[in-house]
Amino acid sequence: MGTSPPVDEVLMISRAGTAFESFADASRAAVEHLQAAHGMGLWMVTRTTGDDWIVLEAADSRYDVGPGALFRWSDSFCSRMVAGEGPAVAPDAAAVPAYAAAPIAGQVPIGAYVGVPLTLADGSLFGTLCAIDPHPHDERLAAAGCEAGLLGRMLSTLLSHELEADAQAQRAEAAEREAAVDALTGLPNRRAWDRALEAEEARCRRYGVSAAVCIVDLDSLKEANDDHGHAAGDELLRTTAAALTGAAREGDVVARVGGDEFGVLLLGCDQDEAATAAARFEHALELAGVAASAGAAPRSPAASLSAAVTAADEAMYARKLGRRAAVAT
Repeated sequence: MGTSPPVDEVLMISRAGTAFESFADASRAAVEHLQAAHGMGLWMVTRTTGDDWIVLEAADSRYDVGPGALFRWSDSFCSRMVAGEGPAVAPDAAAVPAYAAAPIAGQVPIGAYVGVPLTLADGSLFGTLCAIDPHPHDERLAAAGCEAGLLGRMLSTLLSHELEADAQAQRAEAAEREAAVDALTGLPNRRAWDRALEAEEARCRRYGVSAAVCIVDLDSLKEANDDHGHAAGDELLRTTAAALTGAAREGDVVARVGGDEFGVLLLGCDQDEAATAAARFEHALELAGVAASAGAAPRSPAASLSAAVTAADEAMYARKLGRRAAVAT
């Protein structure tokens, strides 16, 4: 019986004798090799999170699918393969009932399929290494399945080690943010916020993880300063910082990004969670006696966290105008 290659060997999977610098590089080489060796129309490395199925790397000759493409996990052959409802290698996909009934079979032509899971160190599912072709194949496709299985185990091992290194980098980033703080509130300052966004955007692109942004703007800081002095305004800012930190989840980044503006970077936050984030933070501030407007937006796999910041800012201003209109009436 074959065994998985040792870690040192995995980490030295190479192209032209040079060690790969990342899981992304190794994934790209794997799909390009499998495409050239076995002639399928599309090989992909994917990530699944919730019902999102995100293409991280692709070697495509038939389907016009590239990195960043987003599909529904529940529609896919891979979801059925992982659940044990269909085989890892299907030379004639239409002959497999679970695959024939999958919604994706009605969306694109799939005559043959190969798929293997990519797993994390704890055994949980990360995504898949998979392939489809518009035409059925013969039984020689089993060789592609065997090779994909070996490469999938290698990629899973490399991924687990890279994610552990990434977790260490995240801890270092958190320590760096603590050193770049706003003196009044003790929160990360604008410089630290920009660095956090940049680092998380790179992480989202590399691993297909989700994230969202919430922007919070105080409604009455100027009035507090004018009516009660700057000491009262400073206390309002400190109260806001404490309320937002208390309402944030572990790992989220709360920062003071302007005079009366705060940002929250919500890690691993999907679209549904982002939709409720603004209301959650507004409620926490209301309980603390702080009037504020909040807007949130998720990162889109086709866009970036920078676009999410813009969308969250626009949502916050729309919310602020709505609150003012409600007070006026």
